[in-house]
Amino acid sequence: MDTNTILRPHIANMEAYTPILPFDVLSEQLGIPAGQIVKLDANENPYGPLPDVQAALANLRYTHIYPDPESRHLRAALAAYHGIPAENILIGAGADELIDLVMRLILEPGDCIVNCPPTFGMYSFDAAVNNARTISVPRDRNFNLDVERIAAVVAESIPKAIFLASPNNPDGGLVSPEMLDALLELPTLLILDEAYIDFAPPGTSPLSQWERGWGEGNLVMLRTFSKWAGLAGLRLGYGIFPDWMMPHLWKIKQPYNVSVAAERAGVVSLEHVDQLQIRAQKIIVERERLFIALQKLPWLQPYPTQANFILCKVIDRDAALLKADLAQQGIFIRYFNKPGLDDHIRISVGTPEQTDLLIAALKRGAYAYSND
Repeated sequence: MDTNTILRPHIANMEAYTPILPFDVLSEQLGIPAGQIVKLDANENPYGPLPDVQAALANLRYTHIYPDPESRHLRAALAAYHGIPAENILIGAGADELIDLVMRLILEPGDCIVNCPPTFGMYSFDAAVNNARTISVPRDRNFNLDVERIAAVVAESIPKAIFLASPNNPDGGLVSPEMLDALLELPTLLILDEAYIDFAPPGTSPLSQWERGWGEGNLVMLRTFSKWAGLAGLRLGYGIFPDWMMPHLWKIKQPYNVSVAAERAGVVSLEHVDQLQIRAQKIIVERERLFIALQKLPWLQPYPTQANFILCKVIDRDAALLKADLAQQGIFIRYFNKPGLDDHIRISVGTPEQTDLLIAALKRGAYAYSND
């Protein structure tokens, strides 16, 4: 059998996405008990799910029955929480599934999207999976968007969509209201990925202004329970879509894409929003403490952020060696070495105890990271 005639050429030639390793694999590789690992490399919530969510999962019934294909209870809870119609909400196995679903809906082979790197890698990855082109409009050295260039690309190349994260990953910056308004005037779909919005100031998201008519326009907003609710392992996200998209998304969605466990965890989380907000505030407070501590290290340049992570430029040090040395101690951070992010690290905000361990390790090993 000639496999070259069976595989789709664009899949055979594309690069694989590199995911972050989980606790148990890291523990086995390093010989460090999982409970001693300080995992600050994937922007997970260090506090995990709420106790009421854990109790609900422990007593979960009907796991032998297929889940509700429309996730009705969760959509109703989200509609009440946000004050928007449930008819505009679609639940996914993480926001990642919804990114891919949108692309399946709108992209033909050879179509293009606009991407603004450095940013979340799934936008260009899913475009490649769908045999579409990605036109990159890079951010400046402070990670600001080039709105004029985006508008020019839209006019020249007629992309099907613009993908933007706000706060952006990896720098944590927000799309300003003025920029958002300008981008929404362009004749294309705007997908606003708000995975980290719960760590930004209240009212930052355009979702707070639903009455402006977002349900009829060209704006899609994506959210996730992975970060603020601590449900990353259950894969649960949702999107708020314009009226005209919803019937077509229902057609192509996998019928049982969200598990019984994930939906139940989401519903119970929303029943205790006040507790989630308290935890989010703890992370914000710890983010500021971590930022100040990182500023005191002369060889690190942390960037201001509105997310649950801090991006740092590593100055006059070997960033790869820094990551490797911390990993040997059971402390994991993200290392970047690509255009716009050369010699950068990203540190997720953990518990105060994890911050203390990280800063102590950075101070202890600072001499070892020097390029001299």
